[in-house]
Amino acid sequence: MPYFDAASAAPLHPVAREALLASLDEGWADPARLYREGRRGRLLLDAAREAAAEAVGCRPDELVFTPSGTQAVHTGVSGALAARRRAGRRLLYSAVEHSAVLHAAEAHEAAGGSRTELPVDRTGRLRAEEAAAALGPDTALVCLQSANHEVGTEQPVAEVAALCQEAGVPLLVDAAQSLPWGPVPGGWSLLAASAHKWGGPPGVGLLAVRKGTRFAPQGPRDEREAGRSPGFENIPAIVAAAASLRALHTGPGTADEAARLRRLVDRIRTRVPELVPDVEVVGDPERRLPHLVTFSCLYVDGEALLHELDRAGFSVSSGSSCTSSTLTPSHVLRAMGVLSEGNVRISLPYGTDEADVERFLEVLPEVVRSVRDRLGVPAAGRETAATAGGAAEAAPAAAAEEPGEPGAAAEPAGLVVDSLGKRCPIPVIELAKAIREVPAGGLVTVLSDDEAARQDIPAWCSMRDQEYVGERPAERGAAYVVRRRA
Repeated sequence: MPYFDAASAAPLHPVAREALLASLDEGWADPARLYREGRRGRLLLDAAREAAAEAVGCRPDELVFTPSGTQAVHTGVSGALAARRRAGRRLLYSAVEHSAVLHAAEAHEAAGGSRTELPVDRTGRLRAEEAAAALGPDTALVCLQSANHEVGTEQPVAEVAALCQEAGVPLLVDAAQSLPWGPVPGGWSLLAASAHKWGGPPGVGLLAVRKGTRFAPQGPRDEREAGRSPGFENIPAIVAAAASLRALHTGPGTADEAARLRRLVDRIRTRVPELVPDVEVVGDPERRLPHLVTFSCLYVDGEALLHELDRAGFSVSSGSSCTSSTLTPSHVLRAMGVLSEGNVRISLPYGTDEADVERFLEVLPEVVRSVRDRLGVPAAGRETAATAGGAAEAAPAAAAEEPGEPGAAAEPAGLVVDSLGKRCPIPVIELAKAIREVPAGGLVTVLSDDEAARQDIPAWCSMRDQEYVGERPAERGAAYVVRRRA
């Protein structure tokens, strides 16, 4: 069964498996003890630290191991902010950071600090000038991922690091997704990563704090890991994590494998829009990770799509609100302003068989078609069709005011589509049907209390070349106004 979700957790690397089994017999004792078994454990831990530091591009005494990548991020953020309390209390971060950074920012704000979220463009990339404009004398820390975990877009780390150095502000880089492919460039101050992203065992993270970076660990401390990550080190897992990371960075064929996976991803990026109607491939087409591609399918329930792909033998991930228990779209896709419904993320692990990618491309069109048929989406070329949940409840409204300045002249709302209580992708499906019923220049107002509609209706307008007029409050949810173009 092809596994296409390496961005969540990569399969255990063969070198990691060998190192883990070998160190189980040698690395079980307390490395802080002076007897023979303890010294043996200390030697293994020190060797692992040196190997990991070489791969990261820092000194061994700048790197500590943590119980997870999330813990590394939280420790890095809290320690850097606490050390710079006198300099300022403001935290800057991009709108597409991992949730670990967002949660750390929330905790910082709750403790009396402030935070500023920096916008990204439609590819998910932060513009360096946005960071430059936001940097101020009260900035304590900047957080920027090296590459996005959902769409693969690489961030301008070197440019932002230079800006931070000039301003005297530390930069924390979340390198979880990019570290398997090589060191992070630029003068970063702190770096966090997680072993299960590169084929190491889960439960191992790393945090690097470069010399000269002010850092004050928070919470209870002990003598282990320079006081930055208390608790007994899992030496066998750490050894396995470091061994696999070193193998990826120094082993023969790594660059060739990255190039091979990039070609496979390029094939997916090109072929999916050709094979499946109404698909948006998201993320930067060039400045991206070699193994990751994300696309969204109009008029598709994300959870149903993933279930059908699983039944067909493919393990993939999604940022769609339809696959979330909170029914809230991915904050990454929302920040990018792209379609969230029917979202599929493919991240190929090392050694992915080309034949598996070809079979995925053969299976996908029929899977999408079957999900759309189940929802009652019109087949290609048909003018009308019933929608899931019945025909759109469209009726002329007495009068409605277009979004705009208070007191603007009222204008008929045209066709009103009542999608209240219906979840994605139903509001967009009903909009697609209703727009056929109005003349060029006519309005369709969609009433929806689904959070995803705020994102997906403007994205649909962009994909279908219709004018998104705007949003206004409604008695329940919101009213989204669309004008039909000729």
